[in-house]
Amino acid sequence: MPQKTLAGSVICTGISLHAGTQVSMEFKPAPVDTGIVFHVHAEDGEHLLELRPEAVSTTELATTISNGKVSVSTIEHVLASLRALDVDNVEIHVVGCEVPLLDGSAKLIVEALDKAGIAEQDAPRRVMRVTREFSLEQNGKSIGVKPYDGFRVDYTIRFPHPVIGEQRFVLDISPETFRREIAEARTFGFFREAEYLRSRGLARGCSLDNVIVLNDEGVMNEGGLRFPDEFVRHKILDFIGDMAMLGRPMLGEFTVSCSGHAHNNAFLRQLDQLEGALEAVEL
Repeated sequence: MPQKTLAGSVICTGISLHAGTQVSMEFKPAPVDTGIVFHVHAEDGEHLLELRPEAVSTTELATTISNGKVSVSTIEHVLASLRALDVDNVEIHVVGCEVPLLDGSAKLIVEALDKAGIAEQDAPRRVMRVTREFSLEQNGKSIGVKPYDGFRVDYTIRFPHPVIGEQRFVLDISPETFRREIAEARTFGFFREAEYLRSRGLARGCSLDNVIVLNDEGVMNEGGLRFPDEFVRHKILDFIGDMAMLGRPMLGEFTVSCSGHAHNNAFLRQLDQLEGALEAVEL
């Protein structure tokens, strides 16, 4: 199986999650073995941020990576889209410290990548294969993984809200299943938390246009839900993006319960450091 990049460049613009300002990102083709690299354009020049579990600096409401000088936030939907569509090599040029939230899902990102087109490259694809079982459980959150010839996620969430409750979704991730089952699932939040978050400089870009908002009665968005279980589907979207921080595509079967960005990253760091748990292979 060959490595893939984009056939052309494409730009996405929109409001950022936390600052609530207009930001942009441009996807550009990259040579073989480049990987997924963020090019952050700051006042002092261009900074390159590569994917490593240790590069994650904060996980509050979204995943942020940093090199100690600059950071880029809310990257999980972008990474999930690239991984799910099998894009190995790409430059992501970011103006502003966040990528656009867009509609709160990966739908518009997938549409942008499809517009750019995906091109095969003259080099074999390199992936990390899980070779032994490993699990991490902390504070009611758990992730387990075992060897599997693909990327399979079995995810369960539990929220004490009548619209959510307990939801479970199981899926083998491929470009087709991601487009059909996961990409359109939006992020969600609770109206009662909005004022507190904004007082801390967070979630200032959130609105009914880009977040499923829940009050005590139900969903506040006029159009309702895109899927009855949109909440757990979105958690799978986030999980795919957070696992992409390994820096290479991964093969394994994951069983996840009530996890979030912080636990996802803690799991990935430990898995990456566990001797003999991952094996580099060519497809």
